[in-house]
Formats: sequence, structure tokens, C-alpha cells
Amino acid sequence: MSDPVAVIGAGPFGLSTAAHLRARGIPVRVFGAPMVSWRSHMPAGMLLKSTPAASSIDAPQPGHTLLDYCLQTGGVRYESDWDVIPVETFAAYGLWFQERLVPELEQVRVVSVDRPGGRGGRFELKLDSGEECAARAVVVATGLTGLAHLPPELAAVAPDGPSPTGPVSHSSQHRDLRRFAGREVVVVGAGQSALESAVLLAEAGATVRVVARRRGAVAFGAPPDRQPRLRPESPFGRAWSLYAFSYHAEAFRHLPAPARQFLVRRVLGPLGAWWLRERFAGKVRVTAGVKITRAAVEDGRPVLRLGGGGRVGEVSGDHVLAATGYRMDLSALGFLGPELRTRVAVSAGGPRLDAGYGSSVPGLYFTGLPAAASFGPIMRFVCGTEYASPRLARAVAAAHG
Repeated sequence: MSDPVAVIGAGPFGLSTAAHLRARGIPVRVFGAPMVSWRSHMPAGMLLKSTPAASSIDAPQPGHTLLDYCLQTGGVRYESDWDVIPVETFAAYGLWFQERLVPELEQVRVVSVDRPGGRGGRFELKLDSGEECAARAVVVATGLTGLAHLPPELAAVAPDGPSPTGPVSHSSQHRDLRRFAGREVVVVGAGQSALESAVLLAEAGATVRVVARRRGAVAFGAPPDRQPRLRPESPFGRAWSLYAFSYHAEAFRHLPAPARQFLVRRVLGPLGAWWLRERFAGKVRVTAGVKITRAAVEDGRPVLRLGGGGRVGEVSGDHVLAATGYRMDLSALGFLGPELRTRVAVSAGGPRLDAGYGSSVPGLYFTGLPAAASFGPIMRFVCGTEYASPRLARAVAAAHG
């Protein structure tokens, strides 16, 4: 069979998967802008929550870790748990990885994927360049693209979707938060994205309030020297559960669907990085333990009606920034043809995958965030490439090599 395997997406999971497939001698075509989410959809000045040990893109051969990049380029060496990585450094590392291991990357967008021949036929792809091509298998590694989540109570004031220039935006829509200097901004959420965005806004000269649903939701992790010593290490800290999710993700597939859905949302959930606490305290106001019951625009300003714990009130600002995360939704993957998409079996909110990351459609694979419903929360993080990419490449080689 001369048709290549198509990898859609050029973030950490797409690049890692392509590198592993190429190492097995499988012809690959990789489509997408390299590291686009990291370069264009995260605010300048952001720092990664993950440690250097959890921030390397997995490769089929040694010499391609984050530390290898630092040593080769002569930059700052990020290797200790105390080292905090700027997003710009990580994006540059991803580009370096791509140039070395996936040099044939095609920076075009896949418009559609179909399989007109039925169950056993080849896939047909259309690109925004106008080219049409065939593939023996397709790997979907599109990361966070199209999966930004906006709670319905905020959607009421953004009927056309969140927008940086409208009353409500999503945290993924901002590269430079300095445009909010001198303005009042309400940040909705309590995870790292929300808390770090709030700090960056305050440091840029904005007046910032964080609104969180749970009382006590705004919290920060323990620094490296305060991690529990009698628990096993994982890329995310010392804990038995984190160790299991990191190194035994296959077992996660066998849990009941409701349990998997709950764990994906709660494990490694909202928590600020230890190094953010000092920058946050005294700089950002917090309203926690409340639910947004209604949102409206009054006199050109978004107003949030709040309730909870017997309290009723409201907050307003010049802008609302929703740092409300991402949710897997197959319908958001608009490049998958309708007939193909309806044949993908879903479980726990994502495509149901086998041990090799294959879906119910033979030859169609998913990795990264879409795989979290089957393999657990580690698939939401770069270090998940170490688990996913070798297994996916092995399965593709066995079925389509």
C-alpha cells in the first residue's frame, strides 16, 4: 500500500506521533501549523505549570528532550523541579523538535476527511491548498483547537461566541493581555489558566477579580521541598493516584464510563502553581463560593448575577475573561465528514479507543486531549506523549505498516 498515514495536528502529540511513525519506516504526511496553540493562543509571559521533567516531547531516539534543546542552543538549562519554563521557551523547543524529527511538516489545514469506499477503503483528505490526497490511516492530534468551553450562562452575552473585542472572551483567545491596562476585568475560573491570566492582567495594569464556583477554590500547590516523601513520584507530584494515572493509563480504559468522566474532570483539576501564590496575593480580588446565575450587558459593560450560600449579588467589569477550560466534543472536529463522525463510538465524553488508540472506525486514531476519556488525565499534558506515541505507532504499524 503506497498511501501514507496522515497526522492532523502539529502540536506536541502530533509531532511525537509522527516522529515515532517515521522511525518505524511508515510513510507519513503531517498537516498543521507547528506548536500553534503555544505560539498564538497563550498569553505572552505565561509560565508552564509542569516541571521540566514533565515537559519533554517523547521521541523514538535519545537527544530530543527539553534539556537537550537547552544544551544545544546554549539557553537557560531547565532541569530542576524549581525551574519554571516560559511558554516562549517551550514553543521554541517544539519548533526545534519539529525541524529535527518532522522536517516534512506541511503547514496547510485539513478541510475534510472522508471514507467514501466504506469500512475498508482508504481515507480521502481535502486540504485548504486545494489538494486532495489519500491516506491508509488518519491520526487526529488537533489538541485544544475548537474545544474551548464557554459555560451556558456566559454564552447568553456572547451569542456569536466569545471574542477578544466583545464583552466575553475565552482565555485561549489572547496573546497579549496588556491591552486591558487600566480596565476592569472579571476572570471566571480557578485553574492555573484563570489564576495566571489574572496575575498577568494585574501586572499589566488591569483591575482584576476572580469569580469561582467553589468556596476555597483558589488554591496553590506545594513547592518541591514540601511534597510528601513517602509517596511515589510522578510528573505531577508525589501521590499514588498520580503515579497510577501516569504509568498505568491502560488500566484507566477498563473503569466504568461515569468514573472515567469524573476522574478526567477532577484529577489534576483547578489548582494554581506553587510559584504563582506570591504574585497573586494582594494583587487580585476573589469572589468564591458563588454561581453565575445570569449574565447581561448593561450600559456596554458585562454584568454577572451571582448566587450561592444564601448570598445574592453581582459583579461587573469592562470585560469578562472565561478561563473555563476545554471540553471534548466530536462535533467541534468539523473536518471529520458527518458520516465518518457518526460512526465514531463515544464513551465518557470522548471517542472510545482501543489499547492502540484506535477508534471504532478502523484506521482512525485519536491522541492527546480526545484520548483522555479512554486513557485518563495524563493525555491532557505533554508528558502523555511518552505513553501514547509509542503505543499508537506500534498499533498503526501492525495494522497498516
